[in-house]
Amino acid sequence: MTNAKFNAWIVYILAFGVFGIINTEMGVIGIMPQIAQKFGISASQAGLLVSLFALAVAIAGPVMPMLLSGINRKRLMLLVIGLFVISNIVSVYAPNFAILLVARIVPAFLHPVFFSVAFVAAANTVSKEKIAHVTAKVFMGVTAGMVIGTPISSFIADTVSLEASLWFFAIVNATTFIAISLFIPSMPVTEKLTYGAQLSVLKKPIVWISIATVIAINSAMYAMYSFFAEYLNAVTQMSGKQISLMLILFGLTGVIGNLLAGKSLSRKAIQTALVYPLALGAIYTLVFLFGSFSTPMIILIAIWGILFTLGLNISQYWITSAAPDAPEFANGLFVAFANLGVTVGTFIGGFFIAGMGTRYAVIAGLLFLALSLALIVLRASMYRPRHVKVGERTAA
Repeated sequence: MTNAKFNAWIVYILAFGVFGIINTEMGVIGIMPQIAQKFGISASQAGLLVSLFALAVAIAGPVMPMLLSGINRKRLMLLVIGLFVISNIVSVYAPNFAILLVARIVPAFLHPVFFSVAFVAAANTVSKEKIAHVTAKVFMGVTAGMVIGTPISSFIADTVSLEASLWFFAIVNATTFIAISLFIPSMPVTEKLTYGAQLSVLKKPIVWISIATVIAINSAMYAMYSFFAEYLNAVTQMSGKQISLMLILFGLTGVIGNLLAGKSLSRKAIQTALVYPLALGAIYTLVFLFGSFSTPMIILIAIWGILFTLGLNISQYWITSAAPDAPEFANGLFVAFANLGVTVGTFIGGFFIAGMGTRYAVIAGLLFLALSLALIVLRASMYRPRHVKVGERTAA
């Protein structure tokens, strides 16, 4: 195997590792009804598996990668993935919901560390001008974990068992652990950026406006998506197998959305961001109105999947374009505050479900979309955007 092919193999291993971690985080969305049934809890309580995991990531995001930045990167990745494997196995045999919750929260604090190290490791496999290209490949692991891992876990839970679905998370991460052990060389740290240089970007108001926007967008997305399976079960009256198919449809169109996002953000970034809350708001409104009808919901889910991954890309672009001088730290901020948005959105969505019913999670999503639109308009009116081409974007 040539050196170039070997380095490409390393990048794919890193992308698969990212997929495994995101799959662990978001895969439970597709199996929430089964988890709620097994432990005798409500849908909003089951939502804690997503919201508290994301909260741990949000807390650790700006801190843990910097604290552990001096450790050999291969050893650090093995540490993180190893912890995820153990937590996944504990989840399979969790005797109650509390233990399941703890088993998920503990590894979440190291979630941002793997992301940070994976992007640096990928960058080290190529020349400087190709760094963005390889980090974009690693970022595809995020998209795959969010929009493909969920339907796979749902399908396994529905056709085999809930435990088999949880084993799927463990096997994916164990495969990554083995691959890193065998194929990725030792990566000692030779240079370490100062904390002050990275933290200095937080002095810019545009960064804070962008952070608030990312929180609002992701809150809007996950106020609904965290209860995707629950909504189709309770409102659309779909069976488990039908829900699995809808999650697969959502994932497939999500891949299309990821491809479209690159073109739209490179050509008309601000316009894309401005239109996004309006487009997703229209879909949410139609989901509220026609949620009881299967055929309209199939069409809406297909469009929803496209908009979902577009929202992820907009969020990443919004922060990294606000702090181009510190792309690594900016990516850490994206991971942290996107996950804070997941926490806030899931919590508020669950609040509306508990108080008004599953259908009314839509209201939470619409409120956050209105806030995100206001913040996008604020940034667009106050700052002239720095045009960043797709090939120059730092993936997160």
